[in-house]
Amino acid sequence: MSERTAAPQAVRDLPDRILAVRAAEGDEDSFAFLVQRHSRSLLGLARCVVGDSQDAEEAVQDAFLSAWRRLPEYRHHAEFRTWMYRITVNRCLNMRRRRPPPLSLETVAEPVTADAWSQPARSAEQDAATAALSRALAGLDEEQRLCWLLREVQGMPYKEIAQVTHTSEQTVRGRLFRARRSLQEAMGPWR
Repeated sequence: MSERTAAPQAVRDLPDRILAVRAAEGDEDSFAFLVQRHSRSLLGLARCVVGDSQDAEEAVQDAFLSAWRRLPEYRHHAEFRTWMYRITVNRCLNMRRRRPPPLSLETVAEPVTADAWSQPARSAEQDAATAALSRALAGLDEEQRLCWLLREVQGMPYKEIAQVTHTSEQTVRGRLFRARRSLQEAMGPWR
């Protein structure tokens, strides 16, 4: 194996903290690995926040571009992943404020599967439950919805959510409690 092909694997195995330091020093390969490592989860979060795949991709690209420019300022007080989540969330929230609200799940047709044709009642019930959940999530205030998405969809621990939202863990727990209670009430008929 040549030295040239071994180097990317060695870089790929480095922790985020070291890759971020190298990237701040101008190492584009290190930053490329950080992008590769985190883009999927950031894109999933962005889709949940902005509600549109194209807008989500734009927000994540803007977040990575901003991170590349701001890497020399990054002080490693939080993990790189948490720092990127914060940048992405900010981009998404700014995008939501500037643009009209996304289409609800009710207006987007689900792809038809063979199972849907054989069980139309079940398909209709699933569509109605999805629409109810979409309305319930839209009914949460922005802070509650963001905490709920970071915890329930992204699986983040409370401490990281607190860092991303610039609040305390106690505030995160309170927002999650209120969000879960509201969703439970809204989804009561679907149990």
